[in-house]
This record gives sequence, structure tokens and C-alpha cells, in this order.
Amino acid sequence: MPELRAARTITRRFAFGAVAAVLALACAPFVLFAPDAWAVGGTPPAAVQPRGASPVQAPPPARTDRSDGTTASGPVRAQPPRMPFYVATKGQTTLYLLGTLHVGYANDYPPDQPFRKPILAALDASPVLALEISPDDLLFSQEDVQRYGMCRSECLLDYLPDSMWKEVEARMRSNPAALAQLRHTRPWLASMLVETYDTLKAGFLSEYGTEAQLQNVYLRAKGRIVGLETLNEQISTFTRLTSAQQREMLAQDLVQTPAENVADVKELHRLWRVGDADALKAWDDTKGQKLARSKALAAAVDNRVVYERNRRFVTRMLALAAPNKPLFVAIGALHLGGQRGVLELLRRHGFVVESG
Repeated sequence: MPELRAARTITRRFAFGAVAAVLALACAPFVLFAPDAWAVGGTPPAAVQPRGASPVQAPPPARTDRSDGTTASGPVRAQPPRMPFYVATKGQTTLYLLGTLHVGYANDYPPDQPFRKPILAALDASPVLALEISPDDLLFSQEDVQRYGMCRSECLLDYLPDSMWKEVEARMRSNPAALAQLRHTRPWLASMLVETYDTLKAGFLSEYGTEAQLQNVYLRAKGRIVGLETLNEQISTFTRLTSAQQREMLAQDLVQTPAENVADVKELHRLWRVGDADALKAWDDTKGQKLARSKALAAAVDNRVVYERNRRFVTRMLALAAPNKPLFVAIGALHLGGQRGVLELLRRHGFVVESG
């Protein structure tokens, strides 16, 4: 059974956090050897390319218009995306909140300035950086994902009705190695793996996830990095789902074709670059309603893996916050917006929240 290594994924489940972090590199070899792996577009990630192959090419640098309305004849200095970034204040207490993506493209983080100046200034002013889970916890996450998400037996066949298993077989028919791995997973992990296969086809790389890039910048200042939840808390988010709820997760991933899922990943990435947390959440909610096979089960899954965690994040943020000691918080972008999102919860605690 292949070892699961640390990396991150995107798509609807990128709000699910660091559990997704152990999947992308585990999937990479299986995407590489699928005969039709790149038929839907994108290029294979550099981490999984054959030895001697050319490195992956990210989308070309952004081009700008001249003041006279004409287009520049060549690439210009790449600008960092806006990203969902907010400042929440209450008296002398300040929280900086950045919505992250767990994978990305190289030009999301230009080498000379990986983040906008207000984000860099906020990082510099904050003695603590809070992520979903701490980097130390992430180092040990692969063992727990294997323990709680995988089986020695081919347990996925036991969890699924024959009709759904046939859908999984049909989806993975060109990738027998990946299908062999899926047989040994519980439905919640199978769901996330199926999504990761599609994410890799879009050419995203885990090294360009927001958290990894933030740490590159923040550790230079030797700041303290903490987690807003423990690894056990995050793992239990999935292990406490009922079998029916786990099947709903997987069923949603099988509704669309891989090409449609790749298109969704790219649209989510585009919205993240624009940086409006409420627009991101509204788009995701619309997609969720479309993909849901059972509205009740889908709502229960979202409550467990998104909204309960939102409340936990806010509780931990408030415990860490202190007057005149800004706290920089970086969590999955889908946690921020909407009526049950972190920004609204902070408003209910008396914070004034403004776009950064």
C-alpha cells in the first residue's frame, strides 16, 4: 500500500483542511500513469513528471494595459493576487485573516513579492501566525490518515452499494493502480482522493499552497506558528461521519466528469485571486446544491466539516488574541465568508471587519 506523503489539495473540500494535506503526492504517481490523465487539460505537476521531463509551466505572467488602452508587448512584473484578506478589530485587539488555497501555480506568488504589501506588513506586525493545524502536527498526519482512512481489506466495496462501486470503477477504469488503492479506503478518504486526482490534472502544485508560502516568509522573522485545532480534532471530523454521510461525499464527487471538476477547480482559483470571501462562499454553496444527492446528508456533512470547525476556529482565535499583539490567521478560504463563516462570527463577537 503506497505511503501517503504531505501535500495539499483544492476544490470544494479545500475547506476540509490539513487532512487533505496528505493526499496530493500520494495520488501523483497514479495520475501520471493514467493513459488519459492529461486529456482534460493542464500539465503534469513537476513532482510527478518522468525523470528528464521538462518542468511544469504555470500560466503565463499577467499582462497589463498601457494608459492609452493598448496591451503591453511583453510580460510585465507579476503582481501577487488580491486573495481574501481581512482585518478584524475590537478595541486594541487586531486579527488579520487570510483565506488560503492549499495548492496553486508558481505565478500566484511572485518571487520578488509573494504577497501584497498589506499582507506582508500584517505578517511583520504579528508575533503569532495561526494555521488550521501546526506544522508539527502536519508532519505526523500521514500516519493517522492511513490508520483511520485506510483498511487492509478492500473495505470500500463493503461500504458502497453495487451501483456506486460501478460508478467508481467506471470513473477510474483508465487508472487501475489508483483503483487498486481506492479499494482499501473508507468512503470519506475515497472521496478526497478522487478529488485530488482531478486537482492534479489541473496542473496545481502543493509547493504553491498559501500555507507553505506564508511559512517561507514568516519563518524568516522567527515568529511563532500555532494550530487552531489539533490533528486528532481534524481527523475526527471525518471519522465521526456516518457511513451514509461518507457515501454522500463520494457521490458528489462522481456527479460530474473529470473535465467538469477541473473547470470548477480553475474557477475557484480565479475567485480566490479576486479575493472576495463572500463571493467565493456563494459560488461554493451554489455548486454544493447542484452536486448534493441528498440535501439532508449534504447539509450534515457541511455542518460537521465546515461550520462546526468555523466556531472552533473563532473560539481559538479569541483565546490567542490579546490587546496590542496582532494575530495573523490563515485558514481555508471557504471558512471565511457567508452567514455562518468566520468573518460573520467575529462580527457577532463585536469585531469590526474590513477588507484588507
